[in-house]
Amino acid sequence: MAQINFGGVIEEVATREEFPLAKAREVLKDEIIAVIGYGIQGPGQACNLRDNGFRVIVGQRPGKTYEKAVADGWVPGETLFSIEEAAERGTIVCMLLSDAAQIDQWPNIKKHLKAGDALYFSHGFAITYKERTGIIPPADIDVIMVAPKGSGTSLRTLFLEGRGLNSSYAVYQDATGRAEERTLALGIGVGSGYLFKTDFKREVYSDLTGERGALMGAVQGLFLAQYETLREHGHTPSEAFNETVEEFTQSLLPMVGKNGMDWMYANCSTTAQRGALDWMGPFHDAIKPVMERLYQSVASGQEAQISIDSNSKADYREKLNEELRQMRESEMWRTGAVVRQLRPENN
Repeated sequence: MAQINFGGVIEEVATREEFPLAKAREVLKDEIIAVIGYGIQGPGQACNLRDNGFRVIVGQRPGKTYEKAVADGWVPGETLFSIEEAAERGTIVCMLLSDAAQIDQWPNIKKHLKAGDALYFSHGFAITYKERTGIIPPADIDVIMVAPKGSGTSLRTLFLEGRGLNSSYAVYQDATGRAEERTLALGIGVGSGYLFKTDFKREVYSDLTGERGALMGAVQGLFLAQYETLREHGHTPSEAFNETVEEFTQSLLPMVGKNGMDWMYANCSTTAQRGALDWMGPFHDAIKPVMERLYQSVASGQEAQISIDSNSKADYREKLNEELRQMRESEMWRTGAVVRQLRPENN
């Protein structure tokens, strides 16, 4: 483990230098990694592990994602099985189903877990809220987590580019004495850039806050508020979208990702610098109470219960698709579709 100074706070992280791929292969040489679920995280993690030389099988129900697994080279009866058969065959069972599907399938998976197996998650939800989910692992197995900080698509794309996506990792239960080395080996195997230590509760609290906050919920709300304001004051859809979304995603955000917000500020006009610095405070003061309210909703379990209740309804997918349709067909994102087509790479 390497000790890294993060803004004055020392943290221990695992990189590919301290824990190389060869070591990961040695740690897991006798394991069969059963990836359960081939939806969001499953394809990226399963394919990366396979390409890195690990013994991997996939467990998936019939349907579109099963056909996607076949298209990705998983062979029915050899490396592609039903959920129950994959769980029975695996020594490391990776729960990469949706949170709702994990609740539904847990009885079918639990009965196939053997002493010394590892139960692996990429999200702390099921264990942190175990009183709500009913997912309570037996005491004679390891319970571990590697949580890539991005989508499974990004994990796979970066892997194919020879890069990595940072991940957190945690050990909830160490029955074998090998839980941490198993976890780190899996983290390297799925293609992590580096791994930082957390626990299941901290992971799910930060993850649910981030998704509802700056990563998705807050940024869409911010985009929409600015776009609407510009439109209400007579600006055209193209101008409002370019000043709200396009410049942010195509020009400024890449600079922030590469060099930091301070560097981006320093490389903008003095007029932009002054205005951004002056208005940063009022935005912070307005948003901070909302973020605190969001965090408390996560910590209390309210957000988890909302998710469990909504995802378990028979018409959940229908209602979700309708909400997404409304967003897709809003003027802002219809304008965005046109703007994307006008980018130079598309012409």
